[in-house]
Amino acid sequence: MIRSFDGKTPQIAVTAYIDETAVIIGDVEIGEESSVWPGAVIRGDMGKITIGKQSVIEDNCVIHSGIPGEDDSPVSIGDRVTIGHGAVVHSISIGSHVLIGINATLLHRSIIGDFCVIAAATLVGPGQEIPDNSLAMGVPAKIKGKPSESQFWWSKNSFEKYKNSAKKIAGL
Repeated sequence: MIRSFDGKTPQIAVTAYIDETAVIIGDVEIGEESSVWPGAVIRGDMGKITIGKQSVIEDNCVIHSGIPGEDDSPVSIGDRVTIGHGAVVHSISIGSHVLIGINATLLHRSIIGDFCVIAAATLVGPGQEIPDNSLAMGVPAKIKGKPSESQFWWSKNSFEKYKNSAKKIAGL
């Protein structure tokens, strides 16, 4: 379901795949060849949400703009980002080539650099910054070094896997 809010309608690239059970509301921009899967909610009612090209928003993710006490708080998500099943994103910035693991939570004002892996079930706290090329895990998130090749597999390969699935679902 794609809905306008407060005079703003989601802008979705023609080449993006949006599952019919996803909900996208308000000031949202989704880039070329990105995909949004069943049950995902992207709610740009308290600030613009920008998702770059070739990014994958997996099932049941929630991406919401809004910082308590601020009228406009945008969210920027880069290119080739995979946000795993059930993740909750309230951060202000996620770089490119990033994996956000299953059920991870990124709280207000958090910033994730490029080429990062945020492990499953990790809690990135309010205002926490994860620098480029970091593996972060735990509650609260702690940097454990750089991601290994096997940990970075989804960041490198999920776009192609999901692109093929989207084509099959769409009957292309």
